[in-house]
Amino acid sequence: MKRILIQLDTDALASTFDRVVAIDAGVDELFSYSGVTPENVESLIHGAMFTRKPSDLNHTAIFIGGSNVSAGEALLAKVRKTLFDPLRVSVMMDSNGSNTTAAAAVIAAAKHVDLAHSTAVILGGTGPVGCRAAQLLLSHGVTVRLASRTLDKAQATCAQLAQHLDTAKLTACESTTPEGLAAACGGVQIIIGAGAARVQFLTAEQLFALPSLKVALDLNAVAPEGLGGIAMADKAIVKHGKVCYGALGVGGTKMKIHTAAVQKLFEKNTYVLDTAAIFEIGRGLSS
Repeated sequence: MKRILIQLDTDALASTFDRVVAIDAGVDELFSYSGVTPENVESLIHGAMFTRKPSDLNHTAIFIGGSNVSAGEALLAKVRKTLFDPLRVSVMMDSNGSNTTAAAAVIAAAKHVDLAHSTAVILGGTGPVGCRAAQLLLSHGVTVRLASRTLDKAQATCAQLAQHLDTAKLTACESTTPEGLAAACGGVQIIIGAGAARVQFLTAEQLFALPSLKVALDLNAVAPEGLGGIAMADKAIVKHGKVCYGALGVGGTKMKIHTAAVQKLFEKNTYVLDTAAIFEIGRGLSS
């Protein structure tokens, strides 16, 4: 029986990136829909549920994507509400690559430090990747400082995370003022730059002067670097005693995780692959 992946994209044009990965992951048939919302998705889900016997539904799966992560989260919530036993199909949400990128970044950091005994700062932490990286780090015992340009925005994101997990080790920080940036980065072993394109948080001089820092990961692929002194292609490159990863250095692992997660969808019909589940898939690849 052919493996069918149904791509539900919230953008006006369905992502070619996600379509290429699906084909490379071995999907037999790819059904792509764009402009999908919680209001119009139900009939698409019913079409996935009611066309095959329950015992064959592991051959049908759903991928939720698009550039708007909040829209993807809303779509995932509607899909989960629509599915019911025994007519379930597995579903994965990776809008804007947020889950696979965050997983790849945390997996990279874990190769060089003991997460449970580390402190990390996420610069640009209120974005979708930064927020998910914070979630993963916290779940593995890391003390996390979530930094944003304004303290109010950082505090709001921390409050959102507190609805789903223990945030006793989470602190909101502002990174706009020199004093705030110094406080956010002081004493950390891990720095993740997860901000918007063309925003540089630290110069190379500032970054490499941090005495406690062991691992620096810059997820920005557009010049200038989010973390100065880190090239896009850096992958576990030691500079001034710090292990450095650029966007492409993390991106190779992200692609492997994305591919493996799509393949995982067809093992059974009950998976919901979101942040934590996608991280576990990636960790299995690196073990």
